[in-house]
Amino acid sequence: MPTPAKTREVTTHCPYCALQCAMTLQINEAPEPGITVEGAQFPTNRGRLCRKGSTAAELLTSRSDRLRSPMIAETDDDGARSFREASWEEALDLIAGRLRSIQAAHGRDAVGVFGSGSLTNEKTYALGKFARVALGTSQIDYNGRFCMSSAAKASTEVFGLDRGLPFPLTDLDAACTVLLLGSNVADTMPPFVQHLEGARSKGGLIVVDPRSSATAELTADGAGFHVAPAPGGDLVLLLALANVLFDEGYTDQDYLAQRVRGAEDFRRSAAAWWPERAQADTGVGADQIRFIARRLGSAAAEARQGGDPVFILTGRGVEQHRDGTDTARAAISLALILGLPGAHGGYGTLTGQGNGQGGREMGQKSDQLPGLRSITSPTDRAHIAEVWDVAPEAIPGPGIAATQLLHTMGTRTEHGPEGVRALLVHGSNVAVSAPDTSRVLENLRALDLLVVADFFLSETAAEADVVLPVLQWAEEDGTMTSLEGRLLRRRRAVDPPSGCRSELWIFAELARRLGTPTGFSTDPAEVFEEIRRATAGAAADYSAMSWELLDAGHAGYWPHPAVAAPAAGADHAGLSASELSASGTDHSDELTSTGEPIIGTPRMFASRFAHPDGRAVLRAIRPRAQAAPRAEELTFTTGRLMEHYQSGNQTRRVPALDAAHPQVTVQVHPATARQFGLVEDGFAVVENAQGALTAKVVLDAGIRADTIFSPFHFAGRSAANLLTRGLTDPHSKMPEFKNTPVRIRPATSLEAAV
Repeated sequence: MPTPAKTREVTTHCPYCALQCAMTLQINEAPEPGITVEGAQFPTNRGRLCRKGSTAAELLTSRSDRLRSPMIAETDDDGARSFREASWEEALDLIAGRLRSIQAAHGRDAVGVFGSGSLTNEKTYALGKFARVALGTSQIDYNGRFCMSSAAKASTEVFGLDRGLPFPLTDLDAACTVLLLGSNVADTMPPFVQHLEGARSKGGLIVVDPRSSATAELTADGAGFHVAPAPGGDLVLLLALANVLFDEGYTDQDYLAQRVRGAEDFRRSAAAWWPERAQADTGVGADQIRFIARRLGSAAAEARQGGDPVFILTGRGVEQHRDGTDTARAAISLALILGLPGAHGGYGTLTGQGNGQGGREMGQKSDQLPGLRSITSPTDRAHIAEVWDVAPEAIPGPGIAATQLLHTMGTRTEHGPEGVRALLVHGSNVAVSAPDTSRVLENLRALDLLVVADFFLSETAAEADVVLPVLQWAEEDGTMTSLEGRLLRRRRAVDPPSGCRSELWIFAELARRLGTPTGFSTDPAEVFEEIRRATAGAAADYSAMSWELLDAGHAGYWPHPAVAAPAAGADHAGLSASELSASGTDHSDELTSTGEPIIGTPRMFASRFAHPDGRAVLRAIRPRAQAAPRAEELTFTTGRLMEHYQSGNQTRRVPALDAAHPQVTVQVHPATARQFGLVEDGFAVVENAQGALTAKVVLDAGIRADTIFSPFHFAGRSAANLLTRGLTDPHSKMPEFKNTPVRIRPATSLEAAV
């Protein structure tokens, strides 16, 4: 008799980008086990999924390369390195013993922790707490430093707090004009594109990118305009646009007078960049600069008269520079002089990683505590100390940022250690994703202890002393915070392999071994309750939201304070959470388009910004001189593909995605290819002082002739970050991934064969 079909459905969210598309997993338990994925109705994706999301379940099924038990590295008499399986007790005892020994000899800060914007809020929170309470180290940072730090710093300086989109993504639907700088959403977040259809239908999509990307192509046929500035020219372009808006009377003087400080200082700095001068620095014609400025100015003027809103959005393309913070500030300043934020549109930055927003709110950033609290604020430290049941002085101070942490680890000076001697890595593959990866690999190998938690043997895990197998997205419960500041429930749908464990369990077990026996729950719902207490009254206040409300379908956009908050958050954000929530729009009786009751503040800054006087703060912005590439040099820039995600540790294991783009490529203008003797589908070596990358040549007339592009999802000799340098933005410590001088030449037959 045939086995009756047994299926069940679980609605959750995609494990990849911060769009956090809703999806339904159909789990077939009989007669043939399997999992299928379909898009679910949700405001951001409206039932659509990209290639990555639609194949996400393939990594949940049985795979021979899934990590299923702890592994400990051993070296034989000939120096050959290999892993052996170990029990959890042996692995954790070994880690705890080595950590105690290292800290006893070299101090608490000899141990570092590296986190991720892909971890759930609960794991992110527990990781920061574990570092500061169980380890007592200040040396913690995360891979969001490579992604969101410049925009976060700029938003905090200008608005008073950092929320990627201070409005729901669906607000873009009504826009007449969208200025999109440095983001290829058509490839990186394909379901996002439907929210640009309104602007496209009105001819108002303006895309700034040195490549004719898939997003830039959306401007064709009268849908908008594509602007291709020289790499590093974005800041001057924004100042030139502001120059025209001031000069031709397009600014909103009433808005500036009532809601902004420092507009005159910004105006004076923009005055230095009239279009003809900017043309030389940006490669964008003076007439085109004026045309775009007038389009923005006219659209904003119509919005003030009741017309459709105008939005300015930035992505990593303009932020991953040594002047990334200033560029993001210039984009925000442009929005403010037009009177957009909180009134007639706004500014937003497109968070990349799945929990990139929550990841920087929960305390794994080197200078922050949960709730976007400042680690140097006595008030904030006292609040968190009470929640953690420790003395405020027991919480370490700020640590160093990610690039410095990775580029100094394992190094020594005559007077003692310069960098950490041990590193615990959770949810990140720094051997591929960090700048100057040759240096990072060398430093990883110099550590006294490297512990990596992952579900596949990543390039970083392959260097570890101990590898810990952890849970994948559909094997655990938790919460995530999307690019629009909306709290979401990640739901457990399938059982993990028997040897895998949650990081929450790992932190609790290590804390017990290190002498901190309490305070680390293994239950995500209990950890979320602690997050509510820790963030109460802070800028990113989660206290009004609960596990039960999320399960009931409520939409929660932070801040959503449970009660009128004390002044606990004032040292950091200038306003308490209740004041911040009140400065938005009251939505307590409103439903989303899909019928969920709204809690919190979907639209911020309706009446005031998050500085004590309620005003946004503008300052003068003066670009630093850009070093032009030398003769025979080109500018190398990096980015994402539709098929792959981050370091590719997951997507390179999905056959359909790997087949679509199986190897690293370098995109070159045909004229540049002729100049350097390159041919389509041949191989090229891209090199500089940092290293050399061998890549397959793709000719594309849509890229600037002075620029070449490679994706960063590949490893080994295919790693784009072999070439990127350790140069960082002085304000955000963001590495400069988008502007690297390189040389290019045809690969020899031997180089092409490797």
